[in-house]
Amino acid sequence: MSAPLVIAIDGPSGSGKSSTSRGVASKLGLSYLDTGSMYRAVTWYMLEHGIDIHNGEAVAGALPKVSIQVGTDPQAPGIWVGDTDVSGPVRGPEVTSAVSVISAIPAVRAKLVEIQQQVAGDCGVGVVVEGRDIGTVVLPKATLKIYLTADGAARATRRAAEQGSDAQSTAQSLAARDIADSTRTVSPLEKADDAVVVDSTDMSLEQVVEHICEMAVNRRDN
Repeated sequence: MSAPLVIAIDGPSGSGKSSTSRGVASKLGLSYLDTGSMYRAVTWYMLEHGIDIHNGEAVAGALPKVSIQVGTDPQAPGIWVGDTDVSGPVRGPEVTSAVSVISAIPAVRAKLVEIQQQVAGDCGVGVVVEGRDIGTVVLPKATLKIYLTADGAARATRRAAEQGSDAQSTAQSLAARDIADSTRTVSPLEKADDAVVVDSTDMSLEQVVEHICEMAVNRRDN
């Protein structure tokens, strides 16, 4: 019996990681883990409880109180903090503007990486995990590592369409997020040395999903 298929998909905001990862997981019958939603959940908790997100010690001190459950069904993943379903709130503008700050705190990353590795390890059928440090930190021995990207204009257009926002302001927001994610001290956004770069600028979602699925099957069978 072959080992579970583990696919790591990293890349910047707006590159299509979520739609692609869920599509690949559904097509291949795998579980799905959105690590970004976990950082958003911690951010939501800190904001909801009035914790100064710029005070790393205060955030680290509050972390033991944050209980996160994350769904792995690609059709309806979901994220909960305690008994509260925060799937909607974590996508709001307040959390979005603060999540890079929370993501840069070492204690937060240490806690969530441990949970992510445990969840991925428990997915016996195999799993598609998306984020920014999956191939480099979370799952360095993944079967297939993808670095999904697209040019800035395409990313801004897609994200603006999702959020119903202005493309120009969205482009500025994405650029700022890219800088924050790529320059943080702990687990910055970067391509793993053995990752395959997939540029989705001129590809449909279906084409990207099919391309990654073909690579994954070939990797598994060989």
